[in-house]
Amino acid sequence: MPGEYRLLTYADRDGPRAGICVADIVYDAAEVANNAHFNSVLSVLDNWNVLDESFAAFAAAGGRGLTGKPLANLTLLPPILYPGEIWAAGANYNDHISEMADETEYKAVNAKTISGGRAWHFAKTARSSVVGHESVNPLPDYSNMVDWEIELAVVIGKTASKVKAADAMDYVAGYTIANDLSARDHVVRPNIAADSPFRFDWLSHKGFDGACPIGPWITPARYVKDPHALDMKLWIDGALMQDSSTRHMIFSIGEQIEEISARATMHPGDVILTGTPSGVGFSRGIFLKAGQKLRLWIDRLGELRHSFS
Repeated sequence: MPGEYRLLTYADRDGPRAGICVADIVYDAAEVANNAHFNSVLSVLDNWNVLDESFAAFAAAGGRGLTGKPLANLTLLPPILYPGEIWAAGANYNDHISEMADETEYKAVNAKTISGGRAWHFAKTARSSVVGHESVNPLPDYSNMVDWEIELAVVIGKTASKVKAADAMDYVAGYTIANDLSARDHVVRPNIAADSPFRFDWLSHKGFDGACPIGPWITPARYVKDPHALDMKLWIDGALMQDSSTRHMIFSIGEQIEEISARATMHPGDVILTGTPSGVGFSRGIFLKAGQKLRLWIDRLGELRHSFS
């Protein structure tokens, strides 16, 4: 948008660099900040309050005084190369719960009526699962049922411990798009009793290499008036699969931050995947195949594209 900026990571000849994108021109973040330390998105997030104000002023002035590079000429990497933690909400959309069959492991996992009124999360691997915009990655060789899940991803910009929901949005730096890929045939281990704590296989199900495409950039929270009212869509090879809105969330972003930060301190660069709406493959009995191309779009945030080899 004119006068706004997006925070991203791009590939440079000397390695990954943090960039500020203004009107499809990318400026080096360290140059904009006039400080060589701010060459990564994580270093920017560690100083978010000050730098967000500075970058917003730079964008409002149209990026005057510096020379940038056309966005179209750059290779984008995941906006945060190595998030500290990735917290993912399970079954956090009313329309997604409605589409799941009663006998599945997913049905009403997180509905407020059976969750004790508390948000529920699992952790995804950060270094191995995160891949970026326009990436091409293999599907896991042990699964024949890899599913898609478009999610609003929340990026933390301030250390958060025991934060109340009413104050939680002050800890959000911005938002990006994620695909919480899921190996549905590895939700549980075979031949393990239903009441066994070893039954669920979260590593195989949610933590495989490439399981978290994310990007293309971070849209600062200052530019997103209401993150709980964003339309979201996912296409596979041009066919629309998911078409919903963040208004169907069960537990709000603030409630999720309160729940997580009550147990574990959150840090700048941590990411929350806030759940997926209806339209996943599991409910239709169809799953991803090598060669397919995905497009994920969320209002105000842009479009994430990735594919499978």
